Amino acid sequence: MRRGLLGGTFDPIHNGHLALASAALAQLRLDGVWLLPTGVPWMKRDAPRSPNADRLRMVELAIDGIDRLHVLTAELERPGDTYTVDTLEGLRAGKMAGDDLYFVVGADALASMHRWKEPSRLLEMARLAVAARGSGVPPLEQLEAVAPGARGRVIELRMEPVDVSATDLRRRVRAGEPIRGDVPDAVADYIDEQGLYTAPQWANESGEAQ
Repeated sequence: MRRGLLGGTFDPIHNGHLALASAALAQLRLDGVWLLPTGVPWMKRDAPRSPNADRLRMVELAIDGIDRLHVLTAELERPGDTYTVDTLEGLRAGKMAGDDLYFVVGADALASMHRWKEPSRLLEMARLAVAARGSGVPPLEQLEAVAPGARGRVIELRMEPVDVSATDLRRRVRAGEPIRGDVPDAVADYIDEQGLYTAPQWANESGEAQ
């Protein structure tokens, strides 16, 4: 099978994530895209984060009824920090052995991938499908320095920009501003019902958009 893997905190999942999954499905002719909610993202381990159950439920609601989109809970079930290379090792040793894997990322994630755990090993197990912005895929010199041959494992995805980020969505929820239209209605309803992003832990949130 040709499988796409799209990881993220999904706190909350939004229409940009869904557009990226849709672009990967169409352009890479995938059998499906599996969304991977992260457990403890090591680069943001000290940042506030909604409980795993809430983030998983939002993903389930967002993809309900959408053909060829699935959720995979491997990273939520594994204790400790989440590393993509460990996830791929587990999938390659199990249910996705022998499959063609495409790890789908945004341009911002690609720019920091040289800092990830064992990027060279990661690229051996999966190709990178990158959502290009503006002039295309970001420079790969830093990634090539730690993973020679990386350029040959990167595929560019073309898609219309989606101007939405999870960081801004959380801010808008705290400010009482609407988020419908930027997240699926079922996700907006869940956030409202559960009172997500209104607890004190989010009051002084800072960091990059997700």
